[in-house]
Amino acid sequence: MARIVGVDLPKNKRGVIGLTYIYGIGHSTAKQILKKAEIDENIKVKDWTDDQIASLRTIINEQYTLEGELRSMVQMNIKRLMDIASYRGIRHRSGLPVRGQNTQNNARTRKGKKKTVANKKKATK
Repeated sequence: MARIVGVDLPKNKRGVIGLTYIYGIGHSTAKQILKKAEIDENIKVKDWTDDQIASLRTIINEQYTLEGELRSMVQMNIKRLMDIASYRGIRHRSGLPVRGQNTQNNARTRKGKKKTVANKKKATK
């Protein structure tokens, strides 16, 4: 089993698909990495040699920010937006959609479960 950047890649998948299991590597990036390492993208992960895995590790470690480091960078960027009190930061802090979506009817995923007002009917009578 190939272990790259602390992630076990699935043995029975093709190389392109296997690399996408690493946080920060998508389909196109996986193709670029395999091209740089001169590995055929249709070869399954279990058929990679130790030399090929070593070349992949060096390419990934030298040129890409992945996994925990990338997650912390994203979190730090969001925290920075909140600290400078930008519009996006305020939306993050309030738990509302950040990219301009409507909130009157939808946005349930971002806002969470409905908060019902207790005894609303009794109060209006």
